Amino acid sequence: MTVGEALLECLERENVEIVFGYPGGAVLPLYDALYHSTRIKHVLVRHEQGGAHAADGYARVSGKVGVCIGTSGPGATNLVTGIANAYMDSVPLVVITGQVPTIQIGTDAFQEVDITGITLPITKHNWLLKDPAKLPQVVKSAFHIASTGRPGPVLIDIPKDVAQARINFKYPSSVKLRGYKPTYKGHPSKISEIAKLTAKAKRPIICAGGGILASNASEELLKFAEAISAPVTNTFMGLAGFPGDHPLFLGMLGLHGTRYANLAITECDLLIALGARFDDRVVMNINSFAPGATVVHVDIDPAEIGKVIATNVPLVGDVKMILKELLPLLEKVDRSEWLERIKSLKAQYPLTYEGDSSLKPQFIIQQLSDCTRGDAIIVTDVGQHQMWVAQYYRFKKPRTLVSSGGLGCMGFGLPAAIGAAMAAPMGEKVILVSGDGSIQMTIQELATMMEQCLDVKIILFNNSALGMVRQLQEYYCQGRHMATHFQFHPDFEILARAYGIPAYTFRTQEDVVKGLPEVINSSGPAFVNCIVPPEENVLPMVPAGKGISETVECG
Repeated sequence: MTVGEALLECLERENVEIVFGYPGGAVLPLYDALYHSTRIKHVLVRHEQGGAHAADGYARVSGKVGVCIGTSGPGATNLVTGIANAYMDSVPLVVITGQVPTIQIGTDAFQEVDITGITLPITKHNWLLKDPAKLPQVVKSAFHIASTGRPGPVLIDIPKDVAQARINFKYPSSVKLRGYKPTYKGHPSKISEIAKLTAKAKRPIICAGGGILASNASEELLKFAEAISAPVTNTFMGLAGFPGDHPLFLGMLGLHGTRYANLAITECDLLIALGARFDDRVVMNINSFAPGATVVHVDIDPAEIGKVIATNVPLVGDVKMILKELLPLLEKVDRSEWLERIKSLKAQYPLTYEGDSSLKPQFIIQQLSDCTRGDAIIVTDVGQHQMWVAQYYRFKKPRTLVSSGGLGCMGFGLPAAIGAAMAAPMGEKVILVSGDGSIQMTIQELATMMEQCLDVKIILFNNSALGMVRQLQEYYCQGRHMATHFQFHPDFEILARAYGIPAYTFRTQEDVVKGLPEVINSSGPAFVNCIVPPEENVLPMVPAGKGISETVECG
């Protein structure tokens, strides 16, 4: 069979059901093979970036490897932002790109770019496939690398002449890669040490990151927190890894975290970090972060341990496996005094906002959370709306928040919602919360959404501004707002209807209270254009250079 046909056979052997892509000359052999496939569904996006984000959203919700395809040159470079996004958030992707024929590589041929060189820093591994016979082994290795250890994207670049070559197909049953052996099982002595520390600690806190979701350890996290009576705070990537309505839940910590989470971190004597990388928006000022705490750091990636925060007890391994080993060793300790302190912090510093006659975005998220009872897949773009979702939506179960964390990629939301909807269990609601800036970066994917007949509800925060950048200019540029207010906007309600989507505009709280449940519980897609005040800020907020306990509450 041809390499193009063999590639399809490989994807089928890896149980791939959906690929997101955009055709072009260099990938014609692959698309010709796709024409004959009965097992793999191809989703034609409207831009390659949308394909990468859709594969990303699919992977986050399903727990499987997402697959996307792009042609050579601009098709491949259009995938770069999506690849970088998946790399930063540890999302497993296999990205397949076409390349000019091998004889033309290095000649600046039409639509030639060195995509393996370009993506070297943002992939776990990549290949330029020159030997047709090696395709099955490369694909098997790609899926293995993408989905094991710390997940991430890999890329396979296939020259057109290689894709047309014929091979005797044999798919390998296993993969052995020298130098790639992720550690899953934690060291027993370190696990015992953690158990002893939890027994002695008076003010322990668990900081749970995205590794909880990647390792499917939400159930073990809940048991661990209840066993040691320790409050749990999530990084942004860890949200939905712990029930948002649980008494031990502190919400998100860091830059826009709850003040009580940040103060609890400051006061704790034992900080147990599980699958978190201590990024700058979590830690803020290193010298003021958990200053009196013994730090335990569990992560499958040894490069993350000690990278930012000095660690007293480092433990490399899979969070789920380690928690399972740890649970039988734990002692029940009376922590009523510490929990009373947490309760008082929550009462003293609740999440709040100034209410007036305008439609506040925080109110919309609260109503959305109440309307869905936390039982929906929430996809966001990047900006103020993303942080309001993190603060005010109460997630109940894992893999129900899909958002760009590390890269902070505007335009992620709509295509990611498409992927999420295609991976969602039957009957699961998929809701996109976006901003008027973000959605216009990939708004053409509304056509993909409708072509695939997807039931996605879109809640748009329309403040005629790049809200988060405007907020930063308010605090750090003395209110000099440059290039952050839109002087022209399309009528989003009419625009949505042009794509065949039922659309509504909400201007008041009454509109939301009455209309939002009807929209959410309706069948089929919907687009809600919410007119919100441009001057609203995301608070609380930790100013640059300050410690996480030094929070701005208003202004």
